[in-house]
Amino acid sequence: MIIVSQLPIKKWYDYIAEPTLADAIMDRLINNASHIELKG
Repeated sequence: MIIVSQLPIKKWYDYIAEPTLADAIMDRLINNASHIELKG
């Protein structure tokens, strides 16, 4: 699965207003993922 976002991962918690929901989403998406952050 490839997920693309213009929002940096660091700001996902701020964007997802509900902390419990943010934890659940981040736990499933981030833990076993490869991160490629592009700058430009």
